[in-house]
Formats: sequence, C-alpha cells, structure tokens
Amino acid sequence: MNNKVAIVTGSSRGIGAETAKLLAQRGAKVVVNYARSATAAEEVVASIQKKGGQAIAIQADARNMEQMSQLVEETVKAYGTVDILVHNAGMSFPKKTFEDMEWEEFIQKTNDELQAAFVSTKAVLPYMKKQQYGKLVYVSSGLSNHPAPSFIAHGTSKGGLNSFVRYIAQEVGKQGITANVISPGLVETDATADLPQGFKQQQESFLPLGRLGRPEDIAKAIAFYASDDSSYITGSYTPVSGGGEMNS
Repeated sequence: MNNKVAIVTGSSRGIGAETAKLLAQRGAKVVVNYARSATAAEEVVASIQKKGGQAIAIQADARNMEQMSQLVEETVKAYGTVDILVHNAGMSFPKKTFEDMEWEEFIQKTNDELQAAFVSTKAVLPYMKKQQYGKLVYVSSGLSNHPAPSFIAHGTSKGGLNSFVRYIAQEVGKQGITANVISPGLVETDATADLPQGFKQQQESFLPLGRLGRPEDIAKAIAFYASDDSSYITGSYTPVSGGGEMNS
C-alpha cells in the first residue's frame, strides 16, 4: 500500500485504531479520524510514527458534511489525495426490546449510521473519481443478519448499511472504485468489555474457530479490501466472525 492515502473514521480505539496501524505498517499514509478522544487519536498517531509510518489525527463528526469535507480537504493538503476510506465510526444505540423502544430511539441509530456512511462517501468520491481509483470499506455487524435480543436498532441500521454499500458499488464501479462490507462477529474491544464473561465463553463455544475476534482479525480483512489484492471484488459482504455466520 506504499504511498496510498487512507482515511479511517472512528480510529482512536478498537477496530479503527488497529486498522489505522495496520494500513500504516503496510505503507499507507493514514488519517486517524476521531469525534471526541483527541488524546487516544494522538496515541494511535504516535504509535504509527514510532514504527516509521506516516499519520495525522483529524477531528470530525462522520455525520457532519461540513466537518467531513474539511477533513478530506486537510487530508489532500497533507498527502495529495484520498485512495481509501474505511467507514468505521461507531454510533451509540439503545439496547432494548422492540416492545420497550420508542420510534425516536429506534430510528436515531439508523439515521446516524446511514448519515455517517452517506456523508463520508460523498466527501471522498470526487477525489476518487478524478483519479479513477478508490477503495471504500464499510464496517457492519453480523447482527444485521442474525438477530440477538435487544439489538434491533443496531442490527436494522447495519442491514441498511449493507444495502447502501451494494448501491454504491454498482454506481461507482466503472470509475475504478470498489465498495465492500466487512462484518465482524463479537470482538474483544473496550466496547464489549462490559459483557459478562459467561456470555463471552458461551459465544466462543458456538464458534468453529473457538475464540472471539480480536481487533487485528478485523483489521486484516479490512486491509485486504483496502488493497489491490481485492481489485476484482466489489459489492461483497464478508463475515469476519470465526465461522459464526457460516449458516447464513
């Protein structure tokens, strides 16, 4: 990925941070995007630079057109272009049953999720079209296909994202731009740290590979779709779940 330029949204921690580090390790110049945690984002940048990679941290809310356009402009100013967008910004959501949920709570997650994907894609496309090259990678969730109790807002929003990506892939393919979905299963990050240990062990026992995902497992799959190794793949949905989605 030498000299490719990658924007990774929501990359101050978890899967995003791992992805930023891996892309940099493979030669990309990386923009570590964050919404709130500047310190964490700067730590990711420092860790990349320490290993001889290139990275900068830029704050922007992935749902905000003005902020994302600004982020892309700063990226181009610093590195000359944008080759890769990894849409990974996480949106909070209510964990409730359908019966306990209000419409406003339910639709907020779908609105946030799709707005962030829409805005981020809109911001980078002009540059990708100009150079007739681009890699769009979107992080979804196995919950979009496999319902789990109280995840209806999250799963529905990610189902919408999966569909959105296929439409983007179809529209921009002839301009040398691919768009693909990576769909993690349960991953050990600070976002899942509060889940009961018993639940995690139970989940592991169901998985053919016998362990929960780690951020680097997901980052490696993202790196494949961000690289030219996947140049003839677009509109795909790839579960990265230790075999957890095998029967879907």
